[in-house]
Order: sequence, then C-alpha cells, then structure tokens
Amino acid sequence: MSDLTIRPATAGDVSAIVAMLADDVLGATRESPDDLAPYLAAFAVIDADPHQKLVVAERNGRVVGTLQLTILPGLSRRATIRALVEAVRVAGSERGSGLGTELFRWAIDEARRCGCGLVQLTTDRTRADAHRFYESLGFEPTHIGYKLTL
Repeated sequence: MSDLTIRPATAGDVSAIVAMLADDVLGATRESPDDLAPYLAAFAVIDADPHQKLVVAERNGRVVGTLQLTILPGLSRRATIRALVEAVRVAGSERGSGLGTELFRWAIDEARRCGCGLVQLTTDRTRADAHRFYESLGFEPTHIGYKLTL
C-alpha cells in the first residue's frame, strides 16, 4: 500500500469523514452529512486536544479511511496509559483491500510511541464482520459495554 498516506485530519476532511461515518446501516440512521456544523465544531475540539489523534487515510488525493485514537492516562493497571480506537471507517470502494489493517497498524504503533500499554476499542454488538476483523488483529473480547444516551 505504498500509495497510501495516513495523516492528521484537517477541517477540510470533515465532509469526507462524515460521509464514511454515514455509509453503513448504523451510521445512516445517526449521522447527518447535510449539516456539517456540529461535526466542524467537534473537529475543532478534537484538533485542539493533544490526547486526540484523528487521522485519515488518503490514496491518490482521496480520503478513503479514518479513525480516532484517544490517549487515556489513568491510575488503574499500575497507571497504564491506554489508547482507545474509535470511529474506524473505510470507504466502500476500499473494503477488503487491507486498508483497515494498515489503519490499525498505524494506531498500534502510535499507541506504543505514546507509551501506551494497552489498546482498546468499542464496537457495536451487531458488527459481526468487524468483530472477526478485530480478533484477526489480536484483539480479544474482554468486557461488556454499556451506554447511556443523553
């Protein structure tokens, strides 16, 4: 994948990121690509936080993937720094190309560079294909997640 670049996202990438977030069964019901204002406001907060790393994968000048890596210092596990991977998306035209693996390699390498001792992620329980993919990368299902939508 030598023609692939993984780089920090810019405000100019927000539209492409939101389009990828909306391009699946779950995202189609919860994302609003026609109104970028809340996404741009969120991007500004993410971009200003040194513990947040929102990246895009770019091929031939086109954004084809994204993920957000959050560095979480904490006291548990003997003060182990954790990395949280969220909002992983690959453009439909790139699925099955190995791009997801490349994004995760970047995230894991970046987590190590930041001194993390653990990389974790959450995923919707209905995403069976994603679960198989994460397990193929060495991730193990270890927790039951709960959420409270406000």
